[in-house]
Amino acid sequence: QVQLVESGGGLVQPGGSLRLSCAASGFTFTSYYMAWFRQAPGKQRELVAGITSGSTTYYQDSVKGRFTISRDNAKNTLYLQMNSLKPEDTAVYYCHASLSRAYWGQGTQVAVSS
Repeated sequence: QVQLVESGGGLVQPGGSLRLSCAASGFTFTSYYMAWFRQAPGKQRELVAGITSGSTTYYQDSVKGRFTISRDNAKNTLYLQMNSLKPEDTAVYYCHASLSRAYWGQGTQVAVSS
């Protein structure tokens, strides 16, 4: 059974940091493209950052220089380090895995507010 379980969300002040984690199981993690998406209220889900099986990374322009995506293949875990958070980063963040099939986590809420 495939599972993607996110953790690490919460409420943080502008300028603060959070680290999201996604624990994966039930598929060959090392082979999959992994990514973080987010969805703010009333908006479409958007790609935030992605990382290939070879650890090549991609970032949405709005998070470049602030967010870092990484993966630990030994732990089957995906991370998103988020620094210098802004109110516009407020959203539900989803872990995503894709190769021959696509999988989604249940999401974790990130709220940036003073």
